[in-house]
Amino acid sequence: MDSRSDSRAWEGDRQYLQECIELAHKLETHERAKAEFRQWCDRLAQDNPQAAALLTLLWDEAIRANRSALFWEELSNVEKQLCDRMTEETIQLQQNYLRLVQEQ
Repeated sequence: MDSRSDSRAWEGDRQYLQECIELAHKLETHERAKAEFRQWCDRLAQDNPQAAALLTLLWDEAIRANRSALFWEELSNVEKQLCDRMTEETIQLQQNYLRLVQEQ
């Protein structure tokens, strides 16, 4: 294999890996991303098992970090919605109190 075909192969691998990473960013496509990555990594392992093992470790860690980030983002959104609702209810209670005081 010459350096030009090595370069093309690497570019193809890089693009394939980038697609896997993009799939992994969405929780609903995690399983597809994992399957695509495993398929790619199995091919890599035939030529370089150590690189495949290292990339698998990195991939697993990236998936865990991504899931954690998605979890905390969702938790933050729920917290914001709860705070917004509490603020609305507090304003409503204050308005009700003012109406009650004015009626007396």
